[in-house]
Amino acid sequence: MNTTAYAVTGMTCGHCEGSVRSEVEKIDGVTGIDVSATTGSLIVTSDAEVDDAAVLAAVDEAGYSAQRA
Repeated sequence: MNTTAYAVTGMTCGHCEGSVRSEVEKIDGVTGIDVSATTGSLIVTSDAEVDDAAVLAAVDEAGYSAQRA
């Protein structure tokens, strides 16, 4: 099981969290997502290594920016 942390900027509420979650869960191999607008964090759990570019693109698609923490 792999866990990768990202810092997300621009999230302010639960709706923001849901938008990020909705996009990231589309990535193949993702088994868990913990996202918090309060802390600006995104933790992605997966069976295999997930491509950082795919996660960053998903967060961008949701309307926010991220970088690996």
